Amino acid sequence: AGLALAREALARRVLRAPFDGVLAEISTEIGEFITPAPPGVPIPAVMDLMDPGSIYLSLPMDEVDAGRLRTGLPARATVDSRAGEQFPGRVTRVAPYVLDVQAQNRTVEIEVELDDPAVAATLLPGTSADVEVVLEARAGVLRIPSAAVLSGDRVLAVDGDRLVEKRIEPGLRNWDFTEIRAGLVAGERVVTSLDRSEVRAGARVRIRAGEVERKSAP
Repeated sequence: AGLALAREALARRVLRAPFDGVLAEISTEIGEFITPAPPGVPIPAVMDLMDPGSIYLSLPMDEVDAGRLRTGLPARATVDSRAGEQFPGRVTRVAPYVLDVQAQNRTVEIEVELDDPAVAATLLPGTSADVEVVLEARAGVLRIPSAAVLSGDRVLAVDGDRLVEKRIEPGLRNWDFTEIRAGLVAGERVVTSLDRSEVRAGARVRIRAGEVERKSAP
């Protein structure tokens, strides 16, 4: 009987993980007594066990898009620690309530899981990321870099040896490209270096090695 009790006491010294994972943090010290928490009384965990295969991205989206968000939508994620790489994924959760107010904008929390679990397992929890949810997609349309679009849906296009301002009718757009429904035709050249003060309507330009170069002021 004494041996059985000793074995039972020894067995209680072993904590068995309920799943395979990575031991992220140990919150106790050697020799410290551990007691179960009474019902309804939270106590610090003995250790944090992380399942690398369960990593997902959590982010706020503007409430104006809440009506168009749904689970299953494709998404693209970029991670600061993996510059230059883009990871496809899917929306797995859309919160049924407004989450928070950030810079006077109300947001809705969504969760995105990456398509490749092996990639997700390499990401550290807490890593910052940017996610683009694809609400709608179109193929075979005229598009230009979004960097070429001025406020008021205007662009600077090359007309002969001068820059002219044209108004466009945009369609779908994101940070990279803007669909053009009207205002431009395929093959027209537009300016993307809009941060330079000399780039304005009426400025003279010349084409050199396939690039537009400012020649002189009007």
